[in-house]
Amino acid sequence: MYAIVEIAGQQFKVKKDQKVFVHRLQGEEGSKVNFDKVLLLDDGKVTIGAPAIKGAAVTAKILKHLKGDKVIVFKKKRRKGYRVKNGHRQYLSEIQIESIVASGAKASKPAVKKEVEKKATPKAATKPAAVKKEETKKVAPKKIAAKKTTSKGDDLKKVEGIGPKIAEIFNNAEINTFAELAGTSVEKLQEILAAAGSRYASKKPGSWPKQAKMAAEGKWDELKEWQDNHKGGIEK
Repeated sequence: MYAIVEIAGQQFKVKKDQKVFVHRLQGEEGSKVNFDKVLLLDDGKVTIGAPAIKGAAVTAKILKHLKGDKVIVFKKKRRKGYRVKNGHRQYLSEIQIESIVASGAKASKPAVKKEVEKKATPKAATKPAAVKKEETKKVAPKKIAAKKTTSKGDDLKKVEGIGPKIAEIFNNAEINTFAELAGTSVEKLQEILAAAGSRYASKKPGSWPKQAKMAAEGKWDELKEWQDNHKGGIEK
């Protein structure tokens, strides 16, 4: 007897006593979990759900929580001097299938949402209407201010040698536009890169203010011609 069940957004073909690695579950180690999204069941007769089989469920026990093998993600842009290497380990849970029920199981309900709503309603009822209006007035200006700040800023990655990470470092240092970058000295840019770590201290920002000035003045053809004749700020 086997079943095809959906667990944490993935579909698995499972049997009794089988061990499976799935995306990290919220339960503690040793606890039992039920999965009611059974898409297919074979107990001598194949039953297909539409999309799930009503009353069918799979019960499993969480054996342990762990991390998966490291996956290397490497990105490179030609003629841009851009190389990024990152590693990732997925959070997983190892479970063991204990039983497969063909009928009679109850569908799981989002109990957490109901508890949150029950707790939230009495608090909202006890507050007077005047207090609610004051709270909305205080929150509204903050949201508007956030939208204004996000609308400012230029794409600093247009400058030869600047990638997403370096652009983020400059944004944190309040350098968001081409004009601000053009008005910053090379020594100051080197200090900002050195403060971000040894990985960025070796970068050469000597031509970045010059490129930023052309971009700020809208001289895109001149900037493109300059970048075609240079690589990382060094003439070919």
